[in-house]
Amino acid sequence: MASNKDNKIGLFDSGLGGLTILKAVAKDLPQYDYVFFGDTEHLPLGDKTEEEIYNYTKAGVEELFRRGCSLVIIACNTASAETLRRLQDTFLAAEYPEHRVLGVIIPTIEELTLSLPEQTGQVGGSTKALLLATKRTVESRKYEKELEKHGSNIILHSVATPELVPLIEAGKLEEAIGIAVAVIKEQIGKVGEINTVVLGCTHYTKLKDALRQHFSGRASLGRPSTLNILSQDEIIPRKLALYLENHPEIESHLSRNSTRSIHFSSHRPDYDQTASELLGGVMI
Repeated sequence: MASNKDNKIGLFDSGLGGLTILKAVAKDLPQYDYVFFGDTEHLPLGDKTEEEIYNYTKAGVEELFRRGCSLVIIACNTASAETLRRLQDTFLAAEYPEHRVLGVIIPTIEELTLSLPEQTGQVGGSTKALLLATKRTVESRKYEKELEKHGSNIILHSVATPELVPLIEAGKLEEAIGIAVAVIKEQIGKVGEINTVVLGCTHYTKLKDALRQHFSGRASLGRPSTLNILSQDEIIPRKLALYLENHPEIESHLSRNSTRSIHFSSHRPDYDQTASELLGGVMI
């Protein structure tokens, strides 16, 4: 590990979604120093090619390393699905063997597999979940592959909702919520009862409260039921805390000055207020 003063926690995303993860992580683990880098110049990543996503993500991770981060969270499902393993196996191994890069998909899968039996009361058999994500995340089948590795009996129905990120970025939340609600209802109509909806894009954290309100108390087999909504701003802080607890050799070297800084590849004036509201972040 680098010297203590250089061991910050970095977060990378293309835009607004990663800021919601930063806010949640910094709230639950306030003692550490955080740096956020948003590649707003290439927003959104979900419609890019695999090679473009890798190159943009690699550049973002390198930027965070240059800014003193020894542990980086890729706070983007598209980048986690398309590039995380490649970054770990080639780029880190060759150039930054003492640094660590984590994603958001495996922690979400772990949460899904843990929450469903408790949510449904089922023992054995199978249960259904719905994934809402970007086109690239759905096409990667990363969620399905990780569920298979876990030996899960969950049947996952994945739907690409590429129109949501631009709407959320533009502040058109009501329109985004309406589309998400319609997609969920359509899938319930097609496949039957769904126990859990996974919001498989960090931008979608902005929709969680409205979706929970809309789908609370649904009639299910003649009795009230609530659709379980998994949102990554609630998952990642707990999973990061557990990761650090299990890796004291990393945690013990992290710097603790409670600082936060926010940086973008291309300045977005509309983010100034958002960043200020989230963290009072330093805009550079």
